[in-house]
Amino acid sequence: MRILGIDPGLQTTGFGVVEAQGHQLRYLASGTIRTHAGAVGNLPARLKTLFDGISELCERYQPDASAVEIVFVNVNPQSTLLLGQARGACITALVTANLPVAEYTALQMKRAVAGHGRAGKPEVQAMVQRLLQLPGLPGTDAADALGLAITHAHAGAAVARLATAGDTTRRSTGAWRAGRVG
Repeated sequence: MRILGIDPGLQTTGFGVVEAQGHQLRYLASGTIRTHAGAVGNLPARLKTLFDGISELCERYQPDASAVEIVFVNVNPQSTLLLGQARGACITALVTANLPVAEYTALQMKRAVAGHGRAGKPEVQAMVQRLLQLPGLPGTDAADALGLAITHAHAGAAVARLATAGDTTRRSTGAWRAGRVG
């Protein structure tokens, strides 16, 4: 399975592509999409740059799935709203390419890659380098995106095992009777 990881940002969006075959991970590509500094006051143009960049990645690498970081709430609500719009442009490009989109928090990614949720950027970079046997450290945004792809490779395999283990439909433990659970 080929997975495209996306670490959305309005100025810099990281991407990473890995291929998972069982427990083996293989690095394919990573980098960043940067919105033009001259377009700082032009939000629609920046969102289009992100959309076009993600669309190009989907065409070039033909991923089977994607993983995107869930936005955290900043102290500054305006920054959170702008980041949410960037994330929306990225997700729209992914679903336009008919890709399933999995979403993970930074904490989930850090736990999957570094073993704990308090890992700093340098630790995530080093673990991504080690897991993918890269010759050098990836940039911070690319490392986060690769970390999301790695997280999905591990989580996707676990979900597939659960699905083959039996029926995974949700069942109620109780039935509603006269407004009460019995």
